[in-house]
Amino acid sequence: MAIITISRGSYSKGKEIAEQVAARLGYECVAREALLEASEQFNIPETKLVRAVHDSPSIFDRFTHGREKYVAYIQAALLHRVQKGNVVYHGLAGHLLLRGISEVLKVRITADLKDRIAVVMARDHVDEKTARQILKHDDEQRSKWSHYLYGIDTADPNLYDLMIHVNKITTNGAVDIICRTDELDSFQPSPQSLKAMADLVLACDVKSRLIAVKPDVEVHADDGIVKIGMAVQAAREDALVREIKNMAQAVPGVKEVHVETSVSSFLED
Repeated sequence: MAIITISRGSYSKGKEIAEQVAARLGYECVAREALLEASEQFNIPETKLVRAVHDSPSIFDRFTHGREKYVAYIQAALLHRVQKGNVVYHGLAGHLLLRGISEVLKVRITADLKDRIAVVMARDHVDEKTARQILKHDDEQRSKWSHYLYGIDTADPNLYDLMIHVNKITTNGAVDIICRTDELDSFQPSPQSLKAMADLVLACDVKSRLIAVKPDVEVHADDGIVKIGMAVQAAREDALVREIKNMAQAVPGVKEVHVETSVSSFLED
C-alpha cells in the first residue's frame, strides 16, 4: 500500500522531487488528478476546489462551511485514488487528508527564501520585491488554511517523518533519501494499516454524502460500523437523525449506523 505524501512551500522543488521519486519507485504520481476526480464525482467546478485547498478562509466560509464541504469531497476522491498504494501525492494537504494511516511516509520539502525568490523572478519576470510579496502572500494563505481547518501549522516538524531542506542536499539527494526511507519496515503495509485505510475511506465516503445536509457532521468507521456525531436543534432531532441514518446506510460497505447527537435549542442546522 506504499504511499508517500510530499508537502512543500511554493517554489521549493517539491513537484520535481515528487515526480522523480515516483519515476524511480515505479509509483503513480498524483496531484491535480484528485481535484479533477472530485470535481467530476460531486459536480463541483474545479476552480472552487482549488480555492478550497489554497486560499485562506473567508468570513462567508465560516458561516456556510463551504470550505469543509469541498475538502470532504477532495479527501474522498483522493483516498480512492491512493487506496491501492504505490502512490506519491504532492498536492496540498496530503499529510492532513491521510491522517490516521501510520504507514504513510510524510515528507516536507523546504528551500531558502532567496532561492524561492529567484525562481519566482525567473518564472513571472518580476523584480525581487514583487517576488518576495508573492511568496509572502502564498505562505500566509497556506498557513491560514491549515489553522482554520485543522488548527495546526504546516511547518510543524511533528507532522512529518522527513524534513528535507533543499540546498546542500540537492534534488537528487532528496530523491535518494525519500526512496531509501520508503524501504524501511515502518512504511510497509500491514493488516492494521490496510484496515485503517479501509475505515478511513468508508468514513469519508459517508461524510461526503452527509455534509451537504449537515456540514458539521463527524463520521468514524470501524469494519463497516459507522458512528456519526452531530449537533441538532431539539425540534428537528428525530427527523434529522432518520434522514442521516437513511443516507449513511445507502453507502456501499456500511453495515450498521449509530448516530449520537448533542441538542441545542439555538443551533442553526
